[in-house]
Amino acid sequence: MGNHKKSIEFPGDEEAEVLEITEEEAPEAIPPKRPERKPAKRIQFNPFINSIFPVLLLDKNMKIIFANRACENLFTGFFYLEGRYFIDIFGGSFEIEDVRNIRDAVTLGANGYSWKGMARMKSRDMATIETRVYLFIADMNIKNPSEFAVIFDDVTLENRRLLRSVFMSLLEASKLKDNNTGKHITRVNFYSRRIAEEFFKSSGNARIDADFIDNIGFLASMHDVGKIGTPDDILNKEGPLSKWEWTIIQEHTKNGAFILSTYPNPMAKDIALSHHEKWNGTGYPFQLEGDMIPLSAQIVSIADVYDALRMERSYKPPFPHRATVEKIMEGRGTQFNPLLLDVFYPIAVDFNAHYEENKDKKHG
Repeated sequence: MGNHKKSIEFPGDEEAEVLEITEEEAPEAIPPKRPERKPAKRIQFNPFINSIFPVLLLDKNMKIIFANRACENLFTGFFYLEGRYFIDIFGGSFEIEDVRNIRDAVTLGANGYSWKGMARMKSRDMATIETRVYLFIADMNIKNPSEFAVIFDDVTLENRRLLRSVFMSLLEASKLKDNNTGKHITRVNFYSRRIAEEFFKSSGNARIDADFIDNIGFLASMHDVGKIGTPDDILNKEGPLSKWEWTIIQEHTKNGAFILSTYPNPMAKDIALSHHEKWNGTGYPFQLEGDMIPLSAQIVSIADVYDALRMERSYKPPFPHRATVEKIMEGRGTQFNPLLLDVFYPIAVDFNAHYEENKDKKHG
């Protein structure tokens, strides 16, 4: 027999060993014992694996070498993390100066190899999340660190609750002035969000994203907050208004825009100011026409009219669902955006179901 050599590989070993043996030796050959392999580096990450806080580990080149489950969950829908470079992924979430400071902390040891600040992550399909961010040395090699930990503290809900609680007090005050009820404003929130969701699915309109849907679901309720400044005797008058009284009523749009001008999202002001504008330019206060009217205000206009028609008022009886839908569809191209009515009509059944489940007892 020839003294030909064969190669034997040990499957399952990432660093496959090759043993050179002759054919004569092959039948009796016993593979040598595999050398001891060093424990995987991931074992060093155990303190972070089960942390309730989202944690990343970076090497000194700012490449992500580990992301715990909390971190993967937080950024699901935004980023794929492990193996990518931190600045490539998160650079757009920070201010430019913050990006420089983070880089200097890791590469130059600025501020003791540490940094803290805020980041905002946003995508079209996912609502914005806001986090506090803390960067510090992970391997405790103070003089020449090779690993850095980044901890994210999600404060999205905390900040949202704080901001919205302030404006909810204004909303409560406006309810004392008007005969609209709390159920009216929550219904209008639901209708507005429902239209926005469906328009997002059907049109891919660039003006609508996950944040738009989330925000309109709260800010629609603020549409009449300007009625705080409307005299009670006019606001709750039974019977038709005089021309002068109607002029005063219309001022609630401008008052609302002024009150909400301090709200960080301009949608609040847009809705308050323009929810009585009409598609053909005959609305108020500025006779805006077509897409000059902010999209959020166009949506809330449909929602508000639907609920107003369904409700009993001092000057009108409640309309049934079918008559309400017919009345709104008559406003196609005059009062309302035709594209939005194309969205509204198929989902109007959802409006009726929500109204019936949440209607005011006195209107039953």
